[in-house]
Amino acid sequence: MAELVLRGGRVIDPSQNLDGIADVVFAEGRVKAVGRDAPHGRDAEVRDVKGLVVTPGLIDLHTHVYWGGTSLGVDAAALAHTSGTTTFVDAGSAGPGNFPGFRKHVIEPAPVRILPYLNVSFAGIYAFSATVMVGECADIRLLDLRECRRVAEENRDLVVGIKVRVGKGAGGASGVAPLDMALEVAEAVGLPVMCHLDFPPPSRREVVSRLRKGDVLTHCFRPFPNAPAAADGSVREEVAEARERGVIFDIGHGQGSFGFGTARAMLAAGFPPDVISSDVHTLSIDGPAFDLLHTLSKFLVLGMPLAAVIRAGTSAPAAAINRPELGSLKPGSVGDATLLSIEEGRFTYHDVLGELIEGTKKLAARGVVLGGRWWHP
Repeated sequence: MAELVLRGGRVIDPSQNLDGIADVVFAEGRVKAVGRDAPHGRDAEVRDVKGLVVTPGLIDLHTHVYWGGTSLGVDAAALAHTSGTTTFVDAGSAGPGNFPGFRKHVIEPAPVRILPYLNVSFAGIYAFSATVMVGECADIRLLDLRECRRVAEENRDLVVGIKVRVGKGAGGASGVAPLDMALEVAEAVGLPVMCHLDFPPPSRREVVSRLRKGDVLTHCFRPFPNAPAAADGSVREEVAEARERGVIFDIGHGQGSFGFGTARAMLAAGFPPDVISSDVHTLSIDGPAFDLLHTLSKFLVLGMPLAAVIRAGTSAPAAAINRPELGSLKPGSVGDATLLSIEEGRFTYHDVLGELIEGTKKLAARGVVLGGRWWHP
């Protein structure tokens, strides 16, 4: 396998506090070197990437890519080219009952990396569409903790955590009970929980107060109700306490879970998200989320520094799933990279409530490296 050299790009790697012009050399599927005029073999494939931004391979912490096996799944490989995403973390599309099919028919043959959260519900997210919407935690009979533990332990090479969806939409009248059950499984297998929260009940306080260090609250900048910001724009006490405790706050944009008003309040209060993710699925892929790059672009327009935005799509999600070999261009790391351009113009963005903002910048994918090979067409 010949070495690959990306020459002369602007390398932004928050895991190393790098932001400058450099070459990136890949060999044997991993990062070999980063630096000006980094040495490489005579037979290396050299690509001139001057004028582009080179980042570690982007990681989307909240996606639904059980394509063909669930009603909300999209095709990760098709999306990877346009979104620049090299690692798709599936947020609980599959549960213990259908996880083997997800693994065999989607994850293993995929050209991109897919790492799943296992849904605590036996059936996973099984009824999610424009015409049928039944929350998988609305019927507690679907939550078999022994089966969830068994499947998680048998698939430790892939499973990064336990997913649970609570709220009136996903859990009906079940309240906070599914979260307590997911936490019990997670504790037994030594993995974090990712928790979705939609409309009350349960309340934001009931959910956030239960989450532990390393657990993820997704849809963290959702609009009222269950928003993390109070009416005066301040960060709610239980939310601030959760961050101090080490809870990870993830955007999980999706179809109904991100509001510009909430985002502006939280950023103004000095509370940026830890991770920015798209929650891309069949109902959000055509807007308002679209993909990871579109979601990252919204935060660039909202005033987050570029390096902070890149961190929220690389090293931060890698840390959340305990995969330090991802999300970095340190020598020895997995040889994934994303090449971006920062487009200038007039671009319109909208949130889940229909609010529109205009920006002058947009991130666009210009190349993908997977396992040390140029993969982008």
